[in-house]
Amino acid sequence: MNKPQYAMVIDSSRCIDCKGCVASCKVANKVPEGHFRNWVKQSAPVVAVGKGAGQHFQPGACMHCDNPTCVQACPTGATWKDPATGMVEIDRGLCIGCGNCIAACPYGARYRHATLRVADKCDYCAERRAHGLGPACVDTCPTKARVFGDINDPNSEAAILLATNQDRIVRVVNQKSDTKPNMYYIAATAPLDWTVEAKMPTPMKLMADALTPGLRVAVGLAGLGALAMLGRQLLTPASKEHDEDNQDDQGERVTERNAETEA
Repeated sequence: MNKPQYAMVIDSSRCIDCKGCVASCKVANKVPEGHFRNWVKQSAPVVAVGKGAGQHFQPGACMHCDNPTCVQACPTGATWKDPATGMVEIDRGLCIGCGNCIAACPYGARYRHATLRVADKCDYCAERRAHGLGPACVDTCPTKARVFGDINDPNSEAAILLATNQDRIVRVVNQKSDTKPNMYYIAATAPLDWTVEAKMPTPMKLMADALTPGLRVAVGLAGLGALAMLGRQLLTPASKEHDEDNQDDQGERVTERNAETEA
């Protein structure tokens, strides 16, 4: 049986650039001012003979990639790919707000949360899904351009849409940093040239090249443990401290997740 992989299949030809998905996401996830978890890209206007000018709109968000460079860039294991869902997650209790993952994302899908002092991004509306609801962007879209689900479940709407359009699927990738994104566009989509090359911090790149995932996390935690604690103290005011698991529990979570991933 295939492991789950939650993803989005998007018919961008249906997008009318109403920005309902962007607004509903900000409200549902309390996204701070000046930041967004999702977006709608615009192509340059195209003039068609006899039809006047036209334009293409491309909805997007975190791609929950199969080869996530953000995971490789994280020194503490706070950013990880959940084998139970295929989603790229952020453990706020482990994040030190270093920003490595932000520069390592070719899609600009991450930002540093000004209040929580940690990295943040789309998680397909975890709180809504916990109550049996779909992601806010999907439920709000008036033209149903976005479809969300487990693409490894042949009975899901997303998997069916993907299977029936297999020869028409497009993925937006950066050729120097192909992260194998799990956002699939049906037929033509534009623009395609807006991604950037992933910026990997040199120490993490060397570890990624030389070590297994398990050893990389262990070495990263051992070498940066003191820095992580100092960083949290400097970046998070005392009044903003959250009730989190202790450091031993955090280490256990990383070890358990790594064992699940390797299994």
